[in-house]
Amino acid sequence: MQSIAQVTSKKVAKPFKTYQVLIPISIGIVVIGWLFLSEFNPAVFATFHFTIVSVMFVVLALVFMLLRDFSMMNRFRLFTDRDLSWKQAFHINVLCEFTTAVTPPAVGGSSLVVIFLIKEGINAGRSTTIMFVNLFLDELFFILACPLVFLFIPLKELFNSSSVIVSTFGIVFGTLYVMRLFLICILFVGTFKRPNWIRQLLLKVFRLPVLRRWYDDVDLLTNSLISASHDIGNRSWWFWLKAFGLTVLAWTSRFLVVNAVFMAFVPISNHLVIYARQLILWVVMVVSPTPGGSGVSEYAFKEYYSDVFYSDSAIIFVTLVWRVISYYLYLLIGVLVIPNWINKSFSKNNPDDESTSQQK
Repeated sequence: MQSIAQVTSKKVAKPFKTYQVLIPISIGIVVIGWLFLSEFNPAVFATFHFTIVSVMFVVLALVFMLLRDFSMMNRFRLFTDRDLSWKQAFHINVLCEFTTAVTPPAVGGSSLVVIFLIKEGINAGRSTTIMFVNLFLDELFFILACPLVFLFIPLKELFNSSSVIVSTFGIVFGTLYVMRLFLICILFVGTFKRPNWIRQLLLKVFRLPVLRRWYDDVDLLTNSLISASHDIGNRSWWFWLKAFGLTVLAWTSRFLVVNAVFMAFVPISNHLVIYARQLILWVVMVVSPTPGGSGVSEYAFKEYYSDVFYSDSAIIFVTLVWRVISYYLYLLIGVLVIPNWINKSFSKNNPDDESTSQQK
């Protein structure tokens, strides 16, 4: 019988089709094009002065994205006890970002990180634990950061009613925040306190007739998961401080990209408001049904920050620059990196697969 890792590997041997890249790009271009056609004012661009300062702030935005990627790569290496090289961590980070860009935000790249880690030589149980811990730390950041910004910024500056879509942000955000709070409790208990609960749940699911053929593989996988969970749960406070510090650095850097892009084209009086709105927008965009939030993110961004700019044409241009740096760039990098990674990773046997097959 084939192991789950083997079956999944076959399913993702060619995980990214051309249309999966073209769909989000097309949606984003159509929405940006529509916004330009409906709001375009040539006179506005005469007021833009592309000085060396503007270029420096755009470069700073790129530096923030690099800092974000460095932090995520370092976190992968930390959780694997440096068993991953920087090159391997780079591949996993690119794969996660690319997967996030071509799937709806609710799916994201975290669902496949187990496979990415396995193909880089990390065993299945350890990879699964790392996936849960990464998700836990990301959710913890949002759970702590959101109420923190509310202490310094009036709600009316965060949930302005400049449009119909923005007027719903408060309700959507509140609902999703409660859901994230519930999720993080489950992740904490299931990963650190009662990993056997996850084991029992998975075993019950794989007793279903349609999934029963993989029951023995899940039994082996969850045993490894429990062992890995116990190992990572016994780490020192210093270890967790570094892990959470890298998480904070990663997300903070990502959101500061907007501040840097804005500073390239318009003076900003309150950077904290710009940052906090990006935090809220990221939470709300989880409900977007389009790949990577394409189309929806551009429109929501334009509406949410419309009160910062003196014209709609200006904010549309800034929206485009923001999406190129934080989204389309990862699609391009993914297209360049992933084919070679797939050829190398899936042409060699995985140790986990071989050991599981031998046990069969």
